[in-house]
Amino acid sequence: MKKEQVVNCQFSVWYPIFKKHTIKSLILPLPQNVIDYLLDDGTLVVSGSDHNTQQTHTNNSDSNAEEDIQWSDDETTTTVTAPEFPEFTSKVLEAINALGGRVFPKLNWSAPRDANWIALNSSLQCHSLSDIFLLFKSSDFIAHDLTQPFLLCSDQDSPDPVINYELVLRKWSELIPGGEFRCFVKENKLIAISQRDYTQYYQHISKQEEQICQAIQEFFSQHIQYNFLDEDFVFDVYRDSLGRVWLIDLNPFGEVTDSLLFSWEELASGGEISQQQVRLPRLDHGKSSEAYVLLVIAWFSLHTQEGPAFRYTTSEVTVQPSPCLSYRIPRDFVDLSAGEDAYKLIDFLKLKKSQQEDSEEEEEEEEEDAPQ
Repeated sequence: MKKEQVVNCQFSVWYPIFKKHTIKSLILPLPQNVIDYLLDDGTLVVSGSDHNTQQTHTNNSDSNAEEDIQWSDDETTTTVTAPEFPEFTSKVLEAINALGGRVFPKLNWSAPRDANWIALNSSLQCHSLSDIFLLFKSSDFIAHDLTQPFLLCSDQDSPDPVINYELVLRKWSELIPGGEFRCFVKENKLIAISQRDYTQYYQHISKQEEQICQAIQEFFSQHIQYNFLDEDFVFDVYRDSLGRVWLIDLNPFGEVTDSLLFSWEELASGGEISQQQVRLPRLDHGKSSEAYVLLVIAWFSLHTQEGPAFRYTTSEVTVQPSPCLSYRIPRDFVDLSAGEDAYKLIDFLKLKKSQQEDSEEEEEEEEEDAPQ
């Protein structure tokens, strides 16, 4: 994977080429002050929101660790105001309205899929700029786009290309995860197809394996093959209930892209990727050598057909947890930080006091047992 290949996989590069075969989208240049805001590691204050975050500092000089917690009347309140971007906000709202009032946001390469847990609806569906900012500022995927887009490129010694960052707004579509597939292309040949949401078992995929694979191959040969700027790349598609295939995204052919049910070792090896381990048919003593030869020829015609390897979750036994779960934080932490559950806060304070008392008792016992 080279830096040029990463540049070619930017949304604004491939979207004009395949516009007829993907979801309607609008692209807005990202101002530098917005980029600075997204990279700011300070208090999470969402721009465009009507609510400001108030930080209250309590000064209490009479507090005593051995007594109950006392609340002082001496409070200093500091209001943290989110930065405003009036011109950019106006353009974003205009674009959202033009796309039907609901959008799926992303940057040049990535969408904030790792941050959907923080949204009120646990979805990437956005209605305003504040919805977008909340997801973007909570996403490691977005931070990767902004800070190290050329990570793992083989030509690290070459200068980084200049990137003009953009906000991509895609018309919201209700896509069923079981209809998404990731396709791997090497030397303009479709070598592998993987179920996108491999953490779930979808019965229809096993039942329609042949139709799905054929539909994707036809879509690739008719609309994608030889039309992209590189000969090695990864593309995501969606097959709808009518059997029509849509292009969803394009990614670099390299380890920065999730290989899902394949490994990058086998994808990059250049050899044929096997669907499964296969064995030659056995020669039965009751059959002649001529019959066995015909059987082997039939077997080879069945198992050596040209086409990509297609892998999917075959049963509920093989279901795995979503890799995005590692980006989440415990729900209790969210409730505590937001002040949404007073009982959890009380329990937390009681726990801290109990731990402190236990620590003091241990210290007293150690002092009593110490030699005089």
